[in-house]
Amino acid sequence: MEGQNETEFVKKPLWTRDFTTITLGSIVSMLGGSMAGFAVSLFVLDYTGSPAYYALYIFLHTLPQIAAPLLAGPLMDKFSRRRTIYMLDFCSAAIYLAVAFLVLTGHFSFVILAVMTLTVGTIDSVYRVAFESFFPMLISEGNYSKAYSVSSTLSELTLVMIPIATFLYKAFGITPLLFANSACFLVAALFEVRISDVEKLDNSSEKYSAKKYLLDTKEGFRYLFSEKGLLCVAMYFLFSSFGGGAGSVITLPWFRESFADGEYVYMSVWGFSVLGRALGGMLHYKWKLPAEKKFAIALTVYITIDVLEGAYLYTPLNVMRLACFLIGILGVTSYTIRISATQAYVPNELRGRFNGAFAMLDTSGALLGEAAAGAALNFLPMRPTLSVFMGIVALSAVVFIYGGRTHIRRIYNTQA
Repeated sequence: MEGQNETEFVKKPLWTRDFTTITLGSIVSMLGGSMAGFAVSLFVLDYTGSPAYYALYIFLHTLPQIAAPLLAGPLMDKFSRRRTIYMLDFCSAAIYLAVAFLVLTGHFSFVILAVMTLTVGTIDSVYRVAFESFFPMLISEGNYSKAYSVSSTLSELTLVMIPIATFLYKAFGITPLLFANSACFLVAALFEVRISDVEKLDNSSEKYSAKKYLLDTKEGFRYLFSEKGLLCVAMYFLFSSFGGGAGSVITLPWFRESFADGEYVYMSVWGFSVLGRALGGMLHYKWKLPAEKKFAIALTVYITIDVLEGAYLYTPLNVMRLACFLIGILGVTSYTIRISATQAYVPNELRGRFNGAFAMLDTSGALLGEAAAGAALNFLPMRPTLSVFMGIVALSAVVFIYGGRTHIRRIYNTQA
């Protein structure tokens, strides 16, 4: 009887109507986002002519993502996550359309860029909490790892738009890409409107007061701190984002300073990371990792990624490409283990608040990394700065992941 139940559990289909719909919508929005996002980075570097202003641009995009996820978390557990997702995509479509017209008519300025960056950063952070809290509700039982491997693979495959974006930006400027991104967000929202209303919302007439909201906000952190395994994972990813923030400030400017047409060299190197993540995602879709080894695999992956990212800029280009390929495969492994395990572990009624608290810590790390790296670059070369930051991240994996192994194994070593 037990074997029969397990067979029925595995046979549930992943590709339901709703899962297919949200996946298609995600592909469209990610295509636009990856295309316009990289082009905007190049535009900021060209428009300001300063790595410091580029660091400020990244900082402004990250800044609202500290408080916004935390503030959004309780609302995502109380109100419709589905409606939030498509409304934010409609808003993003309108913003990029407006900015495209401002650039086209010559009314663009750094102040407008700053306001747009802060607004888009806020929208992105709220969308992330809503999406991550809603997406598991569309996954059939037993298919978490497979679903997140699909999501990760598709997000990486959309990065093929980066070289296309670079070519289009150099040929036609930023305006057509902003219009295209607006259209992509609009199409994504139209897909998301079609998703079934699977949420079981509290329809009681009780007013959602400010006091109740504050209590719900605290509940997200209370739950996180009560779960030692989740807390250790969150703390490591705070440091991981700290290193990632430093890398985002350092890497593209280093390639542009070190090579002629450095953005193309950058893409030729990090394109192998995309290839690695796509291949890794397909492997995770086909084969499940042995449940009892997931923690050990995750710990090894975390430390290996940190070492590779701290050292690869010192190597020849072909070695960089190999390192990035490995980072890609290992990165999707890290993501699939962590996201499938934690989202399956956290109760649905607390998922928004947990994701909000986790995202706040994650973004705080990125912001600190961006600010600290930007300051360090005033008196340190780029490559040693990145090495120091990634060394700190590797140490944090030992402290929090290995140190919290008893509690994390209980979360990670499951067949999600």
